[in-house]
Amino acid sequence: MKRIELPLGLLFSNTGPYGKVAHTLLNGARLACAEINADPESGVTFHPIHIDPKGILQNYAPAVQSLFDRGIHHVCGCYTSSSRKEVIPLFEKHDALLWYPTHYEGFESSTNVIYTGAAPNHHMSPLIDFLCSRFGRRAYCVGSNYIWGWESNRVMREGLQKRHGEILAERYLAVGETDLEDIISEIFETEPDFVFNAMIGESSYAFFRAFRKACEARGIDQAKRFPIASCNLSEPELRAIGPESADGQISSSVYFSSLKSPRNAQFVAAYSKLFRDGPVVSAEAEAAYIAVHILAKTVAQTGTTKVSEVLKAVAGQAFDAPQGRVMIDPHSFHAALTPRIGLSRSDFEFDVLVEAPEPVAPDPYLVSSASEYEVASRRANVRIVS
Repeated sequence: MKRIELPLGLLFSNTGPYGKVAHTLLNGARLACAEINADPESGVTFHPIHIDPKGILQNYAPAVQSLFDRGIHHVCGCYTSSSRKEVIPLFEKHDALLWYPTHYEGFESSTNVIYTGAAPNHHMSPLIDFLCSRFGRRAYCVGSNYIWGWESNRVMREGLQKRHGEILAERYLAVGETDLEDIISEIFETEPDFVFNAMIGESSYAFFRAFRKACEARGIDQAKRFPIASCNLSEPELRAIGPESADGQISSSVYFSSLKSPRNAQFVAAYSKLFRDGPVVSAEAEAAYIAVHILAKTVAQTGTTKVSEVLKAVAGQAFDAPQGRVMIDPHSFHAALTPRIGLSRSDFEFDVLVEAPEPVAPDPYLVSSASEYEVASRRANVRIVS
């Protein structure tokens, strides 16, 4: 079998303020490339080229342009929404394809982007349902001062309003900011039922540590009285938070490394063997892994790397991922994924509390009157794991 040679750009900031989690994205893509290149039946050989923008927004567009100048028109990359929005106009101008493997806030569609990370109905909608049913409807929201934080808090606000809840306060910090004293004091003053954390990187890690310490100083069990919920908390970040504060935190995701299945065990073992120095596997790593495998499968089927042909063929493309079956929706080019809610442990893993029984179709604009997760709940189909 003649193999198709495919240069692949990898655009991930594995250094900088959110380098820990972005490094797992890079590793997930590299693992997929290694598996595909080693498979004699794949029909594709990847030649990955990595560029590290170092978490500096102004570095992304020149990095993408440099890849295009080298004839590369398929790029797996970006962690933050700001970086994604920074480069999409270039992908549209050059008729190239961005494989975006990160959970995001939704409300976007581009025919030059394939979204393999979670859409808001995969993580935000299930989380709001879970929090309201378990803890209450009064939230304190804190986020990093950019698109992900703003939009995530907006979705939380609108979701709570539909459920007759309220946002007691909404605060933002610059990415990398760790001065949290005023925010922590305000949480104690407002006494919310839960805290929604939409910060990223070092800001988020510092918040978990500082708030747990402040609660302990007041004799408060933070996890029970002021549960912190996130849509972007993963296993590598638990290690960055540290053992004193990593347990008892709520995360809404489509993948946790603790999932019990032969396919996931195979994935985790392969990842751990290839990347012995870490960071450990995460939902982001799995999403990048999915993106590269679906790209390879589509190129092998079409016999070409031409973007227009790949776009036609990727619609409806399916892959048996570590999280379960994944399929690219032909209308939105987002992936159908399986929502889950996890609770972190002191060993830096998650216990899965709730999961949907099957993949949920993406709804990036939240146009449905009720989330897929809510409909499943009403039909008693959602499986309570623990």
